[in-house]
Amino acid sequence: MATMSQVAGWAGVNAPPLEVLVTEVSSIEAAKESSVIFATDAEALNRAKRSNAGVILASTKLAYAGQSLDPRVLWVADARYTFAVIAKKLAGTGVQSGVHALAVVNSSATIGAGTAIGPGAVIGENAVIGSGCMIGARVTIYAGTVLGDHVVVQAGAVLGSTGFGYARNGETGEYLIFPQQGRLVVEDDVEIGANTTIDRGALGETRIGRGTKIDNLVHIGHNCVIGKNVIIAAQTGISGSSVVEDGAILGGQVGIGEHATVGAGVILGGGAGVLSGKKMRGPGEVFWGRPARPLKEYLRDLARLKHR
Repeated sequence: MATMSQVAGWAGVNAPPLEVLVTEVSSIEAAKESSVIFATDAEALNRAKRSNAGVILASTKLAYAGQSLDPRVLWVADARYTFAVIAKKLAGTGVQSGVHALAVVNSSATIGAGTAIGPGAVIGENAVIGSGCMIGARVTIYAGTVLGDHVVVQAGAVLGSTGFGYARNGETGEYLIFPQQGRLVVEDDVEIGANTTIDRGALGETRIGRGTKIDNLVHIGHNCVIGKNVIIAAQTGISGSSVVEDGAILGGQVGIGEHATVGAGVILGGGAGVLSGKKMRGPGEVFWGRPARPLKEYLRDLARLKHR
């Protein structure tokens, strides 16, 4: 529960002289007097004003001279982002800290203050988990894995598993596993989706940068380095020793070969395929297709195929 003044403080704006208590965020259609809603366009703002919402977050680009005033409106730079901030504040962590009775935590593991570990989770030897983390049900965190503060790991994820690396006997064709004795480091504020797997390094480390968000059913291979504030959508697979630099966005079902590089700010469209050793660079540039190429080139190739 929060007052209008508290909500305004979280949003970084001045509060209007209105006494309102809110308890939740909501869609415009389902809004109650205790709800916070948001509007990013004029049509949504008009619908918001007709709703019962207690607080309306509206983007400042919608404000104009002579507009009828509504004391419930808080004008903010980015209504959608501010809405997410308010939602997080109202919800708190959503879980109670502590280790569930059905979790298995090795006595040598280190667990930070305020961290919650769900039922069926397994925390291995010498693992380190920071403060304020949420480890979901049936998560497995292998020995030597290090998590920073405020990391969220959804149910069924596996962190620090053995990488898929083998040495081949040239005479017999036999495969022998290459040593997988490195570690996995997950920095602060990372979120990892359900049933995602991230391998430990072979001889070095796999690292996931601060603020990165990883969807469900993603696989990240050994020795990969994922930068800060990267977005990785579901069913993406990243082969070993690849690098995804800060701020990159990977759509669903992206496939990246080994020793490839996705540059800072690059966007890979859904289903894009990056060949082994390939370097995709250009902040804000969109690549699409298999093999991935600049969007304009990809669309031009599609047009040529259509007219053959």
